[in-house]
Amino acid sequence: MAYAKWIGGAVGWALGGPIGGVMGYWLGKMFSDDSLAMDGGMPSGAGHASTGRTQARTRATQAGDFALSMVVLSAAVMQADNRVLKSELDYVKSFFKSNFGQAQSEQLTLALREALKNRVDVRGVCMQIRANMPHAKRLLLLQYLYGIARADGNVDPRELDLIRGMASALGISDKDRASIEAPFHSHKPDPYTVLEVDQSATDAEVKKAYRRLALKFHPDKVRDMGEAYAKQAEARFLEVQDAYEHLKKVRGFK
Repeated sequence: MAYAKWIGGAVGWALGGPIGGVMGYWLGKMFSDDSLAMDGGMPSGAGHASTGRTQARTRATQAGDFALSMVVLSAAVMQADNRVLKSELDYVKSFFKSNFGQAQSEQLTLALREALKNRVDVRGVCMQIRANMPHAKRLLLLQYLYGIARADGNVDPRELDLIRGMASALGISDKDRASIEAPFHSHKPDPYTVLEVDQSATDAEVKKAYRRLALKFHPDKVRDMGEAYAKQAEARFLEVQDAYEHLKKVRGFK
C-alpha cells in the first residue's frame, strides 16, 4: 500500500471532479485500507465532488495530483485514434518507471488500465486541472502528452487535434503550445518556433524571448513536486537553450 499512502498524503483536488469520476473505482480500491485515514487519506466526498465546486483560485499541486492528471489525459490521447497501441503503452510505462520507480509505476499502470475502460470528459478534466494546477506544471503535462502521440513514430492527426484542444482548455497560449509541439515534429525543430519569435525578430528580441522562456520552463518551477518532475522540466529547458544557442551561432551574436 506504499503507493496508496503516497497518494493519500499528497493528492487533493484531483480526487474530485471529472478526474475523480474517471478514477473512482480504482481509487476506491487503493483507499480500502482504513489506516490511510492517519495519513490524511482520501478527502471526504472525494470522487463525487462536482466541477462546479472546484475553486477558481489555483491550489497547490502535489505529485499525486499531477500523476492522476497524467493518467487520465494519457488515456484520452491513447483513445484518440480508436486504438491503444503497444508503443504508446510502452512509452507511458517507461515514463512512469523512470520518473516514479518500479513500485509506483506498477500502480500507475493499473490506474491507466482502469482509465482506458472509460471515455474521458476531456474538457472537464482540463478545466479542473486549469483551475488547480500552476501554469508551469500544465506546460510540463502538455509536453508529456506530445510524447505519447509520437511514441509510434507517427503523430496521428486525431491525436494532434485532441492535444491542441487540450492545450486551449488548459489555458496554454498558442505560442507556448507551438513551442512545445515543435520538437515532436522534427529532431531539428525550427528554433524560431521554439523561442516563440518571428524570423524577422531582432537579436535583442531573440535574447529577450530566451530569457523569458528560460524562466518559464526552469526546472525549479516544479521542483517542489520532486526530482522526477524537475528532470522532465529540464528536458524542456534544454530544448529552449539549444534553440537559442543555434540562433546565436547562425546570427553571430553573443
